Amino acid sequence: MPPVPPTESAYDRMRLRQWYLGHARSAGVERRVLMKLLTAASAAGSLTAVGATNARATAPTAAAQAATATAQAATAQAATAPSAAPGIVKPLPSDVFTVRGTNAETNFAALRSTGRLTPASHFFVRNHTVTPRIAAEDWKLTVWGSGLRGPAVDFGYDDLRALPSVTRTAFVECAGNGRSYYTTQQNQQVTGTAWTLGAIGVGRWRGARLGDVLRRAGLTRDAVDILPRGLDSEVVTDGVDLGRVRRPLPPAKALDDVILAYEMNGEPLPADHGFPVRLIVPSWVGVSNIKWLGDIEVSDEPLYSPWNTTLYRLFGDAYPAEGSAPLTRQSLKSAFELERGATVTAGRRRILTGRSWSGGAPVRSVEISTDGGAHWHHARLRDAPRPGNWVRWATDWVPRERGTAVLLARATDRAGRRQPEVAVHNTQGYLFDAVVHHEVTVV
Repeated sequence: MPPVPPTESAYDRMRLRQWYLGHARSAGVERRVLMKLLTAASAAGSLTAVGATNARATAPTAAAQAATATAQAATAQAATAPSAAPGIVKPLPSDVFTVRGTNAETNFAALRSTGRLTPASHFFVRNHTVTPRIAAEDWKLTVWGSGLRGPAVDFGYDDLRALPSVTRTAFVECAGNGRSYYTTQQNQQVTGTAWTLGAIGVGRWRGARLGDVLRRAGLTRDAVDILPRGLDSEVVTDGVDLGRVRRPLPPAKALDDVILAYEMNGEPLPADHGFPVRLIVPSWVGVSNIKWLGDIEVSDEPLYSPWNTTLYRLFGDAYPAEGSAPLTRQSLKSAFELERGATVTAGRRRILTGRSWSGGAPVRSVEISTDGGAHWHHARLRDAPRPGNWVRWATDWVPRERGTAVLLARATDRAGRRQPEVAVHNTQGYLFDAVVHHEVTVV
C-alpha cells in the first residue's frame, strides 16, 4: 500500500483538496456541505500545503443455519420480555438499562456483578434506526469499487467463517458517551443523546480480518478509502434522508486491526449487536464499528459521508470553522460501579470499584478522591492494562462525615494523558473526558 498521511487531520485536508480538484467523490453528502468545509478550511490556510494525488475518478450451510437458529432463539426469548425502546430486540430491565429514544444505556452500577467482558444482556445499544432481522443464510457481503482490480466480489456467511479467524477483546463506545456532563457539570449546551457513562461495553470478538477480505477481493495500491455500509434502514434527520450508516476508513487502519466479527463472547452476534456480521474497529469511536454490515466500497478517490462531515467532527469556539478532523480514537474516561446518589453508612468500610479506559493507550494508573478533589490516592488495578480495553479498579473507603460526599476517579494512560478537570466544549457533545463528579449521601 502507498503511505497514508500520518494523522486523520492531514488525510482530511487531502480529501478536501482532492474533492475541490474533482478527484474525490461525495458518498451521499450535499455539495453545499462540502463547500462549507472547503471554504472554512481555505480561509484558515489549512489547505495550502496539501498537494493533489494521482487518484483517478472513476445454498445455505449448516453453520449459517445454526447461527440463524441461535439468533432467532434469542429473539424469541426476548419477545417474552418486551423491550422498552422502539426497534430494540432484547429485554431492557430497568436495573440494567436506561432507555434513551432508540438507544439503551447500560447503568454502570449494573456492571459491578460482571467480569471484564460485558455480557450481551448488559451491553449498551446504539441504534440510528431499528434493529433489522437478517438470516445468516440470506446474508452476503459485497466488496466493490474502483480500488479493486476487478468486479464486485460477494462473501457469504460461511465464506467469511472459512477464512482464518482472529479474536480481539475490545471496547465499543459511542462518541457521545458522557455527553450529559457538558450540561450538568459544565453548564454548557450540546445536542444529541444525553448519555452518562454507560454507552460502552467490552466484548471478545471473533471474525475474519478485514485486510484478508480486501486482499481476496482484489485490493489495489490505488485504494485510498474503505467505506463500509450497514443494512439497517436509512437515517432521516430533520426531514433529510442521510442514507444508511456508513463512514470511510483509511487503508492504514482497515489493514491493521479491524475485523469482520460474527461472534461476541463466544456466541453468534445478538441481533441488536450486528448479527450476522459487524465491523470491529478497536479504539475508534463507536460509529466506525458498523453493525449489520452489507457492503464495502473500496475507492481510489477519497469519499465523504454525513458521518465524517457534519457528524462526528468537533465544532465550537475551540475548533476551526470547518470543525476538527473526523473523529477517530476515543478519549480517556473513568466511572464508578455505584449508583449516583447512593446512600452509604458513616464509619463503615466500603470497597469502591469502577473502570477506566482510553482509546489512545492502555491505562497506566487510576487515582481516587473521596472529598471532592482535596486529597487523592491510587486505586488498586484489578486487570493488566491492555490497548483498546478497560481496567477494573478498587479502593477502600471509610466515610467519616455525614452529608454529601463527592467521589472522583481520574485515570492516566501510558501516553501520559490524564483526565482533566474540564472537558473542552464542542457543540455536539463528543469525547467528554473530564473527571466526573459522583455524588453520594453519607448517613
